Amino acid sequence: MTTVSYREAIRDGLRTALDADERVFLMGEDVGGYGGAFAVTLGLLDEYGPVRIRNTPLSESAFVGAGIGAAIGGMRPIVEVMTINFSLLALDQVVNNAAALRYMSGGQIGVPLVVRMATGGGRQLAAQHAHSLEGWYAHVPGIKALAPATVEDARGMLLAALEDPDPVFIFEHATLYPLEGEVEGTARPVEIAHAAVRREGRDVTLVTYGGSLGKCLEAAGELAGGGVEAEVIDLRTLRPLDVDTVLASVAKTHRVAIVDEGWKTGSLAGEVAAQIVERGFDLLDWPVQRVCSAEVPVPYAKHLEDAALPSAARVVAAVKVMQ
Repeated sequence: MTTVSYREAIRDGLRTALDADERVFLMGEDVGGYGGAFAVTLGLLDEYGPVRIRNTPLSESAFVGAGIGAAIGGMRPIVEVMTINFSLLALDQVVNNAAALRYMSGGQIGVPLVVRMATGGGRQLAAQHAHSLEGWYAHVPGIKALAPATVEDARGMLLAALEDPDPVFIFEHATLYPLEGEVEGTARPVEIAHAAVRREGRDVTLVTYGGSLGKCLEAAGELAGGGVEAEVIDLRTLRPLDVDTVLASVAKTHRVAIVDEGWKTGSLAGEVAAQIVERGFDLLDWPVQRVCSAEVPVPYAKHLEDAALPSAARVVAAVKVMQ
């Protein structure tokens, strides 16, 4: 096992993909000599050259569209969108083209496209650069939405995405890039069909993903000090959702809180809650709790941003309501 950072794990996955298949190439804003906004692609231009590591103009609609075209043409593009708010400029390409072409062509046209982007708040970048909109993408049929919360998943989910015949969107919480963890020496795809139990417990289920996993594990540690054992579920894949793993946990604990950095109204947390109630209402001893971001544009000031986002303290408070 080797200890690497989240960003290094992604870079290792990119190298593995580029070495394994000459059809794979990377493109996005400043992914070349600058090394990407979060230093994920640092050094790759020198290793693979400008044909396979391509800087793009500042036009998300154009380069996501180019990625769709390249995928249709037989290539395996990896498109990096700097942050999730910029991806809004390419939503037409995503919803009306990438997600729909297989269906609209009767299965004749596949779009094996991988799109990576940073998401989430917690870095004092204010309202326009602190969105958690991955739930919007999880709403769209025809694509897969992945949210790696661990170093191993950051590397392995990328490789799994490249094996998929349809568009896959990977949402990397920006606060995780310096996170360190252990990975096996050889990069390989991880399975992406199932959620993961990151901590076992008997009293309450905490369901989360991405950047909120660490907060839930911290909350679970604090709760354990008071005699409450929380089971922590990392969804990992937001579309399609693995609700079976969640229900198996709720059948044991009978209480559940969903932690989602998106806004509560129309949130992914709301979808998870609805599926729990639809399929497992009789398992519940208490109404489903949701811990989400405050219903405001994310503030710039640190104390206000901290107050607006989910925190371990807010998770603990939600669990205590259910006791």
